Formats: sequence, structure tokens, C-alpha cells
Amino acid sequence: MSNWDKFLDSFFNARVAAEYLPKIIDGFWLTILLAACVIATGLFAGLVLAVLRAMGIRPLNWLIIFTVDLFRALPPLVIIVLIFFGLPGLGLEFSGFAAAWIALSLVLMAFAEEIYWAGITSVPKGQWEASRSLGLPFLVTFLLVIMPQAIRLVIPPLTNRTIAITKGTALASVVAVPDILGAAQAGVSFSFNPTPLTLGAAAYLLLFLPVVILGRWVETRFAWKR
Repeated sequence: MSNWDKFLDSFFNARVAAEYLPKIIDGFWLTILLAACVIATGLFAGLVLAVLRAMGIRPLNWLIIFTVDLFRALPPLVIIVLIFFGLPGLGLEFSGFAAAWIALSLVLMAFAEEIYWAGITSVPKGQWEASRSLGLPFLVTFLLVIMPQAIRLVIPPLTNRTIAITKGTALASVVAVPDILGAAQAGVSFSFNPTPLTLGAAAYLLLFLPVVILGRWVETRFAWKR
């Protein structure tokens, strides 16, 4: 057998691919579910923190800044491990899926809050003063005057950061979540052949390549309109 034949047998084995493709597909859908949960939770929580920070309550702002800096500094894998293996010692047990969801949501929340905050502070102060001079309360001013201007500025960096963090769903395999990577690793272990990893790589390309292209389009479009 030539080296090329050995390579094909190792990474493109048709028999192994046919056997483990259904598990990779199941992992594909689970990865989409996890990514969707992380995006929805992380972006919403980041927006809530940015709104609270805009209220200017100093002790609350200190707490928000500390929380954001903490989760921006910690690697996502460390947070997943701490939640899954550490919190049960305090009586709080989470499934692998929940641990990955919470951990990645906290990381996305931290980065999203900073991006939202940068957009909010980029709006000229005169916009706040003009709205308040008309008698508009804080919440109305924030939602109807400040956020529409800020959101256009934050969409490109927020899109890129969201893509980067959701690709971290592969870390869920560390806590036995049968996502794409988890299913691929299990297939390698049982088949003694790396072909499932090839299928996993193809699944990740199928999932994230369109998202990356969409992110580039969004960044270009909003940069052009700004």
C-alpha cells in the first residue's frame, strides 16, 4: 500500500465514514442548539449589563466592571471545567450541556457588554442633554435616542466576537457533550481511525463558514453606511 493509499484509508475511510456519519449529524444539530442558546443568552445579558452601567450607579458599575473583566480574562475552558467539576462541591450540579451553555454565555456576555458600552459612550453627550431637556425619562432616552445610534456602531464588532465565541462550542466535548467534536472523538476511539475527525471538520466548515461570510458581509455593509 502506497503512502497515498494509507492517507486515504486513515482520513477518508468510506466504511468508517458511513458508520459514524449519523452520530456526526446528531452532534451537528446539538452544536447548533448550543450555539443558539449561547448567542441568545450572552447578547441579552450583555445588553442588560450595559443598560445598568449607563444608569451611573457607582457601586453597581464597579461590580459590573469586575464581573466583565473577570470573564474576559478567564479562558472559556477553565470556566466550563469550574462549573461542571467545581460547583457540585457546593451542591450545584449541571449537565455538560448546561455547563458549556453557562460558561460560553458568560464569556460572550462580558465581551458583548464592553462592545455595547463602547457604542453607547460613542454617542455625543449632547444627545443625552437634548433628550432630557425635552423631558424624556432616562429609559425612553436610552431606548429611543441612544441605542438606535449605538447599535449601528456595535453590530460589526459584536458579530465578529459572537462568531469567535460560538466556535468555542467545541470545548463542550471536554465535559462529555456529544456535539460535533465529541461525536468525532468517540468515533475515533471506537474505530481506531481518524476518519470521524475528517467528518467533524467538514461539519464545522458547513456550520461556521456561512456564518463567517455573513459576518464579513454585515461588517462591510454597516461600515459603509456609518
